Amino acid sequence: MVELLANPQVWASLLTLTVMEIVLGIDNIVFISVIVSRLPAQMADRARKIGLALALIFRIILLAALSWLVGLTAPVFSAFSHDFSWRDLILIGGGLFLLFKATHEIHKGIEGEEEEQEANPAAAAAKGFAGVIAQIIVIDLVFSIDSIITAIGMAQHIEIMVAAVILAMMVMYAASGPVSGFIKRHPTTKMLALSFLLLIGVSLIADGLGFHIPRGYIYFAMAFSAGVELVNVLAKSRRKSARH
Repeated sequence: MVELLANPQVWASLLTLTVMEIVLGIDNIVFISVIVSRLPAQMADRARKIGLALALIFRIILLAALSWLVGLTAPVFSAFSHDFSWRDLILIGGGLFLLFKATHEIHKGIEGEEEEQEANPAAAAAKGFAGVIAQIIVIDLVFSIDSIITAIGMAQHIEIMVAAVILAMMVMYAASGPVSGFIKRHPTTKMLALSFLLLIGVSLIADGLGFHIPRGYIYFAMAFSAGVELVNVLAKSRRKSARH
């Protein structure tokens, strides 16, 4: 361990992996921020913490099973001139889930559907909380597998990969609160976040089908759209201030 700490290449690898994990975690932050927005504030905070804790646990477990994880990239069957692996199938399934979830939330946002009221509000809240956690687990699993497979080969020591994952999760935890709060305070940004989920879902499906879309293009589109929305929010705030 002392030899690792004294090696400059190890520190460079740790920094590179940490940055990569943070960037790949953007998808996870967006999904968790959107999915918890329907919960009461206290429940939303708990769900957010549990979701990120699960993401950390999944990544560490997967790192401990690298040989099994590498096996997920082996072809399982061929169709349409493409060899499908378990990783491809997981990405396609996760992408379809994101498309369904984002479309469903957009529909409810536009149509203004009201949730059915149950006789027992506490039971309804618990059911909603459990449903959110279940959805976070599904997407955490997809993002964890994609993240760790991407990280394999960038570091020779599992200790470095685990450290990078923990550091990245600390940054994601610090960022997820403000992002969730901003989406809750500004409803229009939720629609933008849902469109991001559609984009991420399409990219996962494309990757699973063998059509890799560079993440840089996706994140640039997300950053540009978020920048435009931020200008709109600031302009709206100024107009409100001018009226008072």
